[in-house]
Amino acid sequence: MKTHIVISAVNIRKGGTLTVLRDCLRYLSGRPDLRVTALVHKRELCDFPGIDYIEIPWSIEGWGKRLKCEYRTMRGISEKLQPVDLWLSLHDTTPNVKADRQAVYCQTSFPFLKVRLRDFLMDKKIPLFALFTKYAYKKNVRRNNYLIVQQNWLREGLSRMLRVDRKKFIVAPPKFVNPPFGDTSADEPVPLFLYPASPDCHKNFEDLCAAAERLEKKLGTGAFKVVLTIDGSENKYAAWLRRKWGHVASIDFHGFMSKDDLYAHYGKAACLVFPSRVETWGLPISEFKPAGKPMILSDLPYARESAAGAEKVAYFKISDIDGLVRQMRLVISGKISNFVRIIPSTPEAPFAPDWETVFSLLLNDEGTPTR
Repeated sequence: MKTHIVISAVNIRKGGTLTVLRDCLRYLSGRPDLRVTALVHKRELCDFPGIDYIEIPWSIEGWGKRLKCEYRTMRGISEKLQPVDLWLSLHDTTPNVKADRQAVYCQTSFPFLKVRLRDFLMDKKIPLFALFTKYAYKKNVRRNNYLIVQQNWLREGLSRMLRVDRKKFIVAPPKFVNPPFGDTSADEPVPLFLYPASPDCHKNFEDLCAAAERLEKKLGTGAFKVVLTIDGSENKYAAWLRRKWGHVASIDFHGFMSKDDLYAHYGKAACLVFPSRVETWGLPISEFKPAGKPMILSDLPYARESAAGAEKVAYFKISDIDGLVRQMRLVISGKISNFVRIIPSTPEAPFAPDWETVFSLLLNDEGTPTR
């Protein structure tokens, strides 16, 4: 009888979490020795041959239905699917299911977001979700043989928060393909600073906007350019940013970029600025890194791990606008001798560089549930 693996991912629909789901199912699709069942929002989001699908589209209709799905519906499904050798939840929660082994992929770092009052005013869903995920991680966590994280700092932080032995955490960094940069010799009239991010309040656009305003007052207009991937129409937070800093001539509220447009901007940019207050990884850091150009990043653990191997990196502390201004001035003047190379390192075991290693650990290791 084939080993039966169940992947539950009913709330995954977009972004980096969907990439993780697709990569996982793509690997399992090539394993004819396994029986794989995937619980998803819609099959069309991640359709691969050799996978049995169960669609549960209603689980996204509020947290109440999400909890019902995780802790009641999935129990019934697991009993019908028996035998289940491994149940892997790809979205943070540990469902109450019947399986020989369980594991959970911790895809969000929101439990470590330092919530501000402004966050509630701009989009209460984000701070409330940060509080919810602390509960979601803790519920049933000791049923798992392993927890999977993308970075070592998440292993350390969740180990302390959940009181789970750090040896139960597999560090499995995502794989990235170097993007096709645009013409890096493109003649930009002034240094271009790029911040590609979604219009969410934890992305901390305000630090960069405030720094651009101060820098423009010092250097005058036309000395540099800051390009943002928001235009002010997306939500309350984006509208506030546009109202407060729309008068700054050096800021280009460009709006959403296609991949081709983004990669072209990577080629033209003199520097990537990434001031986000919390990330599970920070994809633009990894995408921009092969360009070998300067990056100014939040002085936070996620950024230090994501920037490993980068040649020219400087950090600034969140809300230290003067510190960010100083780093940007160095880029404009070309005096970046204090930007440093970040030495890469391999996390301690258990470490999984690919899905093959992940499932080898989950299925063959002698790890026991933490309960």
